[in-house]
Amino acid sequence: MSAIEQACLNLAYPPVLDFGPQLTHAQLVHSMQNTMRLHKGGPVWLFAYGSLIWRPECSSAERRRARVHGYHRGLYLWSMEHRGTPERPGLVFGLDRGGSCSGFAYRLPDEQLEESLLALWQREMPYPSYRPHWLTCRLEDGSKVQALGFVLERHLPSYAGNLPDHLLSHVLASACGRSGTTHEYVTQTINALRSHEMPDRNLEARLRRCIAQVGNSQT
Repeated sequence: MSAIEQACLNLAYPPVLDFGPQLTHAQLVHSMQNTMRLHKGGPVWLFAYGSLIWRPECSSAERRRARVHGYHRGLYLWSMEHRGTPERPGLVFGLDRGGSCSGFAYRLPDEQLEESLLALWQREMPYPSYRPHWLTCRLEDGSKVQALGFVLERHLPSYAGNLPDHLLSHVLASACGRSGTTHEYVTQTINALRSHEMPDRNLEARLRRCIAQVGNSQT
């Protein structure tokens, strides 16, 4: 890496972030109830595209491979707790508009549904970084279900966007939070997708490029 590139990198990372206050319990419940009012009835499904694939928050009555069109998976959300710190923010996945995304649709059990949904809100929505949204999921048999997904809010400071490789390399090499490193998080998701025969080849290729950049910068 040239001296100019290194200087740009140091200026860009770590970013100065202010997410504002966390949502209160009452605000979480209000968001959950407002989202459920838009549900069209029938079973409640959840679309999992990241860590919910390999670390689901709640039990499910059924799990089916699925694809969503109009959104894609990306490392676009800053994390200052689970996969990073305020001093060294990490990144986690979010759904952003455009393209398509493979994952799993979980049918949530009717019993204790409210408790399961609240656990999801507490996990995904400590800050209003996502917009809970009902997605149209096409299951592996061709049928469609309405599934809950958490879509990125682009206008908020937590939205990192599609970072350049040199900056993502720096995050992968240095960001670690109470749940582990960003690198581990990405690797676990890649491995989970591959083990279920729905690899994200673009994500795999990007991780290889970024790891190579880290290696080159250390030589």
